[in-house]
Amino acid sequence: MSEAFNASLNVLLVEDDKDLAGFVQRGLEDEGCAVKVCFDGASGLRQAELHAFDIVLLDVMLPGLNGFEVTKRLRLQKVRTPILLLTARDAPEDIVKGLDAGADDYLTKPFDFEVLLARIRARTRMAAGTKSAQLRFADLFLDTEKHEAVRSGVRLDLTQTEFSILECLMRSAGRVVMRSRIMEQVWEDRDISENNLDVFIRFLRTKLERPGLPRLLHTERGLGYSIREGSN
Repeated sequence: MSEAFNASLNVLLVEDDKDLAGFVQRGLEDEGCAVKVCFDGASGLRQAELHAFDIVLLDVMLPGLNGFEVTKRLRLQKVRTPILLLTARDAPEDIVKGLDAGADDYLTKPFDFEVLLARIRARTRMAAGTKSAQLRFADLFLDTEKHEAVRSGVRLDLTQTEFSILECLMRSAGRVVMRSRIMEQVWEDRDISENNLDVFIRFLRTKLERPGLPRLLHTERGLGYSIREGSN
């Protein structure tokens, strides 16, 4: 491999060919990625809706929902995770159909694994480089450049760590962010325990959820946390 990933990536692989899925999963894990594998479109859609991934590798010809339909549904739900379609169908009209559905790239089978890695690097670099400085969800607003957090018109007095945790959750609003992912993004290589994360979450929740305001920061038991509307 000519260029290493800058950080461990969280990858969703949706592929019904189990031999190919196993090959790609092993190769990506050897590169330091965390890989979740689904073998049908409905399962892949559910995972992409609920969890935060850096990229989705999505086969087109899947049982149930095909890759085009999964892509359309994710984009309609404002899920902006980069999507790389994998398919043996290389006709121009199929490529156009995939890109029009909202996919970011298209790789034809059979493919060289190094080419797949290069495509992943390119798409995750582009996603990281175009992160919005302003994030909104319900009555919560974050400006990452000004380091400002406002809820229901009132500015929140957050520490750098609390702000970083909230930004991580806001960038995947409506979906579960795994504990390990929060710790990795906020503390990087520093030694931190899950108990430490829980303490910071409690501090953040106290500042975020003033009396009379609906809950936005939810604990997803056994998984992690999410910013979403509704009760647990």
